[in-house]
This record gives sequence, structure tokens and C-alpha cells, in this order.
Amino acid sequence: RAEPKEEQLSVDLIGKNEVYGDTRHEVNVYVKVFTNSPFLVCMDLALSQEKIIDPKYLWIGPDGRDLQGQRYANVTETGKLMVMGFRESMSGAYTCTLSHKIIETTTQEETEIVEAYKFMVYAYREADHAYQVFVRFTATRCELKINGLFFEELKKILNSTISHLMCQVTQASYKCHSIRTPKHGLQHELFVNFQVDPFAPGWEEVCHKVPYDCEDVTNLRVQQATERIGKFFQQLRYILRHEVQAIPSIQYVDNSFSMTPMDSCRPGFGKNHHTHQNCASCCVVCGPGTYSPNNEVTCRTCARPRHRTYGAKSCY
Repeated sequence: RAEPKEEQLSVDLIGKNEVYGDTRHEVNVYVKVFTNSPFLVCMDLALSQEKIIDPKYLWIGPDGRDLQGQRYANVTETGKLMVMGFRESMSGAYTCTLSHKIIETTTQEETEIVEAYKFMVYAYREADHAYQVFVRFTATRCELKINGLFFEELKKILNSTISHLMCQVTQASYKCHSIRTPKHGLQHELFVNFQVDPFAPGWEEVCHKVPYDCEDVTNLRVQQATERIGKFFQQLRYILRHEVQAIPSIQYVDNSFSMTPMDSCRPGFGKNHHTHQNCASCCVVCGPGTYSPNNEVTCRTCARPRHRTYGAKSCY
């Protein structure tokens, strides 16, 4: 993912895994953690179409060091830089100085030209997904003890349904409301809501097996868990209608099942639609002077930051 401050890079340039510099402004580049960056090209697109005499390239990383010879940096003889195995701590400004000669055709006089290019490179992760689920049941009366017992049993069943996916039901609650309807008079309904969370005990072991695509695997697991819960309520409606001899006192309200996706970011990452417009759905590394201690989607600002680093999980 790459974005110059003013104008979008064309799709064909990104498709070649190359991002060109621009002398007028810095270029934002987003690299998924653990992957290699695209090639950062030490020239703009127009200059790349011309012949360049005696080009020399100097790449400087965020720590101020020359990147030539660094084990994590692949600098080609044509001035392209690839940063390998990108981590949040590697985020920051990557600058390149290109010097080359222009030779006057008639006099053969040589003039040295120096141009600088700046790339702001940020680590990002895909957002972790959870799902908020809403469902309703009819009840005989609101004050009956059986309502609470039913709710506790429902949570146990749902957790057992998705436990093999390392997911769990969290933040579950219910309220009973009395509803007057034009056709059926006064009715009582349980409004149940809960969150399907992909971080049940043991989820980290799954991540250790696939560290590079952990978010992808996590998001797939929670999606599968939510689909299983949806099927459960479909089957529950059928069972209550066709397989239960006596009419149960609590019944599922048809078509009341709904779910809403909720994003979260890993500690040290957050979303900022204004700063990172071209990666608005990403969890981008928290910048210097900010931090994220939990799975929220916002990087907080430090009052007095001691360490101005990328990906901070605290201010100290």
C-alpha cells in the first residue's frame, strides 16, 4: 500500500512492487508486519524514463544509519530499497539522496545534480474482527427465575458450539421487556446480546503456528464461529417448533438473529482515518508520542513521552 500526499500512485506501479519517490513531497508506504516492503525507488517516475549518468545512491534509515550492508535492507545497484521482515520498530522516515551528472553536449561540461526523496514507511496489521450478536426470545413473564436460568444455559451451549475454534462468548447480557402489540396484547421478550470473541484460551498457540498470517487465521476462526451460532439459532427454531412435545415457556423470535462486525487492533496499533487515509481499514503502528495498551482501535497521546518510538504499548 502506498500513497503520496497529494496524488495516488497508479495501479500498474504498485503492481510491479515498486513505489517511486517524489521531490515535492514525502510518500506514505504501508507494509504488513513480517512481510517485505515493496521496492522504494530512489527517483520519481519521470526521471526513471530517462538515461542517468553516473548515478550514486545513499539510503538512510529512521535511525540515521546508512542502509547499505544492513542485513534487513536489500539495496540494489539501481538504487531500489526493499526492507525485509518488516516490524513496527522499523517504521519511520527512509530517505534517499540521488546524485548524477548532466553533460553539456557541445562543451562536455559536467554538472552534478543532487535530489532527495523521502518515504514514510509504516507497519500495519489487519484489524481483528469480533461480532456483536443480538437475538430475542418470548417469555411468560419478566420476573420469572427461569429466564435467568435459560440465559445461563444458552451461554454454555453457545460456548461449547464454538470452543473448538478457540472462540468464546463474552459481554453477554439480557433484559426482559414488556411489549404491547396491536394484535396480541401484552407480550414479554428477552433481549439477549453478546459478543463472539476470537481470543478464547489457547488462541495464542494457534498464532504461534502461523505467525505471519495470524490476523487472517483469527478472523477466519471468528467468522466460522459466528456462522455456527447463526445455524444454531436456525436449528433451535426448528427444534422448538417441531421436536418439542410440550410448548416451551421460552421461544426464539423468528428472524431476530442479527450480527454486527466490530474491529479491534493489537496493542501498539490503531486506526486513524485522517492521518492514514490510504490505509483507513488497517491497524497502523502508533506513531511517536502515542501508544495503545490494549485492543482498542485508537492510539492515545502520551502526556510526557519518555521514548518517542513507533508501536509503543505504554508511555514509559
